[in-house]
Amino acid sequence: MRFPSPWRRRLTPWRRRSTSLWPWVFVLGIAIGSLLPDQFALRWPSPGTPPDNREIWQQPTAPGERLAAKVLYVVDGDTFSARLRLSNGSEITERVRLRGIDAPEMKGQCADELRRAEAAATALRAMLAEGGVTITNIGPDKYGRVLADVATKRTDNVAAALIAAGHGRPYNGGHRGGWCPVR
Repeated sequence: MRFPSPWRRRLTPWRRRSTSLWPWVFVLGIAIGSLLPDQFALRWPSPGTPPDNREIWQQPTAPGERLAAKVLYVVDGDTFSARLRLSNGSEITERVRLRGIDAPEMKGQCADELRRAEAAATALRAMLAEGGVTITNIGPDKYGRVLADVATKRTDNVAAALIAAGHGRPYNGGHRGGWCPVR
């Protein structure tokens, strides 16, 4: 014969019913989650889809036409993220790399490169803060970014100004040299 334990709590009728409801709540949650519209799902780019920035360099632009850019943030000394207003009136957010310059990388190989990279990023941030940022001569780079000549209200060629200030060196594709001293 079994005697009830004085330490065991007895389940009230409401508790007995609620414990049997939890599996159904779980099943109902899964069902509703699977029926949600596709707009709430994560969208991963498939290998066959071209990147959005192709829309930029495939736009027919007149020679010398400038696209307005609203700078969002500076990535490093030669790259920034911007919202670009296309000639058809639409806007697109892309990373823009300055044409003709190689600046030190923020994930540098040595402390000297990191120090130089921070100085170059600060200088680029200051130049872009002048306002009136525009891009011309638009094309793709090898990493999928937009490659362009960048100008501001007071600086006709941001890349040339950064090189003249010692924050980068001329670069036209190909192999890049390192920024760390050779030992």
